[in-house]
Amino acid sequence: MHKDLLRLVRAERAVNRHLALCLGAAVLAGLLVLVQAELLAGVLSGRFAVSALWFVALVAGARGLLGWVQGVAAGRTATAVKSTLRRRVLARLQELGPARLSRHRSGELVTLTGRGLDALDPYLTGYLPAAAVAGVVPLAVLVRLFTADLGSALIVLFTLPLIPIFGALVGWHTKAVTERQWHALTRLGGHFLDVVRGLPTLRAFGRARYQADVIRRVARAHRTATMRTLRVAFLSSLVLELAASLSIALVAVPIGLRLLSGSLDLTTGLLVLLLAPEAYMPLRMMGTRFHASMEGVTVADQVFAVLDDRADTPAGDAEPPAGVPEIRLEGVTVRYPGREDPALEDVSLVIRPGERVALVGESGGGKSTLLAVLLGFVRPESGRVTVDGVDLADLDLAAWRRRLAYVPQRPHLFATTVADNIRLVPGSVSDERVRAAARAARAEEFIERLPDGYATVIGERGADLSAGQRQRIALARAFCRPDASVLLLDEPTARLDGRSEAAVVAATAELAEGRTAVIVAHRPAMIELADRVVRIAGGRIVADTARATRIGGTP
Repeated sequence: MHKDLLRLVRAERAVNRHLALCLGAAVLAGLLVLVQAELLAGVLSGRFAVSALWFVALVAGARGLLGWVQGVAAGRTATAVKSTLRRRVLARLQELGPARLSRHRSGELVTLTGRGLDALDPYLTGYLPAAAVAGVVPLAVLVRLFTADLGSALIVLFTLPLIPIFGALVGWHTKAVTERQWHALTRLGGHFLDVVRGLPTLRAFGRARYQADVIRRVARAHRTATMRTLRVAFLSSLVLELAASLSIALVAVPIGLRLLSGSLDLTTGLLVLLLAPEAYMPLRMMGTRFHASMEGVTVADQVFAVLDDRADTPAGDAEPPAGVPEIRLEGVTVRYPGREDPALEDVSLVIRPGERVALVGESGGGKSTLLAVLLGFVRPESGRVTVDGVDLADLDLAAWRRRLAYVPQRPHLFATTVADNIRLVPGSVSDERVRAAARAARAEEFIERLPDGYATVIGERGADLSAGQRQRIALARAFCRPDASVLLLDEPTARLDGRSEAAVVAATAELAEGRTAVIVAHRPAMIELADRVVRIAGGRIVADTARATRIGGTP
């Protein structure tokens, strides 16, 4: 059993009880095959009276009842496991927070917790019971065959391992192609959701048709991976059926010749012929169910990777230096899992205390990754980041992040009041400071026009607000952190109209005073705030230009 799922089952008493009932019913139904074969062989050979057929029917009915019990218990096991995992994943995502989740594409997480966890059904309801039966019934059949006919038992003993051997050989390849098929599905789901969310922006810039072509290519890749997986599954069934059929033939042919020669009694011959297929059947079923459940195993690996997600940077205990810091990046290279090209490659940059640096360049060049490195969310593959000479890896990340004011490109607003969205932690900031922060962020005017002002409850992701209003609330959050000495902004004026942009730029200029600021920007108005403009392309710094004056003429 998957080791992480096993820990989950042991921890959850209800799941453990349902799974034990499921496996017990499956094994008992398998063992009743021996009783059924004994009765049939006795009736057909004349050893038992015809009335014994009632016992055969009774055994068959018991097997059917046990099969029903197994199905019910397996269904309850799968439902309980999926519910527990969904609950834990959602709780874990809340712990990680929106910024930490930049490592995971939201669409992939939606696919994982929805369609993905449903793929555990074949594993829990099919493969696990089949594996339990395969571990008990073939051994019981072998023991009975050894007591009935030594020659046939030896043939079964030597041919029985062929099924798991061939199954393992095909299974290794199946695991690889199933993982590729699942990754193709998550890419399709993730990209499609991201495109739907950004459709208004794509239409505004005339990129909707291009993204439709991208989705078509990703869907084609998923279809190809799925067909490859199906081909391997059919190949596996062919191999297992062929091995089992040949093995049964090796038993059946000598039995028939011995019956003709009179060297074997009819009761024993019939018993061997009835039991021999039952020795191979559980292994064949386990192999078939294994291939059907491989997607569930891959999903389980992904789910527990999210549950076990930790900050990539090891926790240090050094306190960040006081005051406005100097930040240095020394040969920083970042490479995301599953991608050949680095997101950042040998980046070296010095940001002096109180300096405003604008990061510009095409989308995907590595600007947001650089901010993630400064936030401590991404650990460099090589190189290091220092804060006043202290390696970021040695700092207490919680203390370091308390020194940061971060405004993402798409700030996440929660389904709560405007005031709590600004202060984030209820009761942590006074109402006076919340109002002062909103005033400084040019958000007070529209907030006071809301039905209940600062007490107005807004929708999840700020559904009731415009993009400019959401961005100004995010800036108000930054103003609520007067102790922050470093300002990080990721395209705060993206998707804003001229009036909203002007308000955000003015608020940003005030917020950056006396702080070290790193601003990812495309709009000229935001770039004008910077002392230096650093252009990043393909994960490398291609230009670093100092500006003579800041906005307003201040040197």
